[in-house]
Amino acid sequence: MIRALLLSLTLVNAQAWAQAYPTHAVKVVVPYGVGGPADIYGRFLATKLQESLGHPFVVEDRPGGGSIVGTDVVAKSPPDGYTLLVMSNTHTVNETLIPKKPFDLMKDFAPITGINSSDLLMVINPSVPAANLKEFIALAKSKPGVLNYASSGPGTPYHMAGELFKYMAGVDIVHVPHKGSDQARTAVLGGQVQMMFDAITTMSGQARAGKVKALGTTGKRRSNVMPEVPTIAEAGVPGYEATIWLGLMAPAGTPRPILEKLNAEVNKIINAPEVKETWGKQGAVPMGMPVDEFGRFLQEDIAKWSKLVKATGMKVD
Repeated sequence: MIRALLLSLTLVNAQAWAQAYPTHAVKVVVPYGVGGPADIYGRFLATKLQESLGHPFVVEDRPGGGSIVGTDVVAKSPPDGYTLLVMSNTHTVNETLIPKKPFDLMKDFAPITGINSSDLLMVINPSVPAANLKEFIALAKSKPGVLNYASSGPGTPYHMAGELFKYMAGVDIVHVPHKGSDQARTAVLGGQVQMMFDAITTMSGQARAGKVKALGTTGKRRSNVMPEVPTIAEAGVPGYEATIWLGLMAPAGTPRPILEKLNAEVNKIINAPEVKETWGKQGAVPMGMPVDEFGRFLQEDIAKWSKLVKATGMKVD
């Protein structure tokens, strides 16, 4: 009887806390570099949450270690809803790729919801003597270990897209990790690195401007952002598919009513007709879902990437 009463009082207190939440600024940690999809959409979401909840949502970019540096900051933060994490499939990959991390994703964090997903765009520097994907594959096969590709760090969607491409196309291309996607992008634009898989939401403008050559998109169907560019599957690597998605999490132990409140606010924002229309033109699709459904999605994604990591023998030095 007493235990039930205490539980009831705890629940009432938590709900009251959530109704008042937030009462001051909320920090939104983006564990990637400035200018990438997580930074762009994280800032968009922070602005909208500030408008709807009446207190600042301040984005803090903390890149490094393929998202591990910034993620660990959130893992060690108080579970009070005032420090949030913008995460991606980098995190689900790293559960297998980098087992010796200072945190465990599903034990040290609480799911809130998905944000959006988008295709990647495979691009090469204009100096590379290849006009299409088949020519690039032929060039790579003729020069094993000579060509290279950039990523924003181990386990990131850019890295995994590159490793999946190598595995399925049967080519030996050297991975060159960077601290953030902005640095990786700059390296390809400058010609220091030959190739990169980048979010189509970020790289399509550079391709249209002729600063890079687009060889393929990574979805099942051609992107409405660049419909003139074939998918990698149709251009020379049958069955190839890779995407980038973003989500929102909080430190484990964050009161459930706060998670639910954030879930409702984020889903309302990303499902607004004007947001869907704007994101659609950029190649991004909203992927909001209930808290528990997002938790299941994360578990399934961890299992999916675990199979690829083990099949390819990928390791991080």
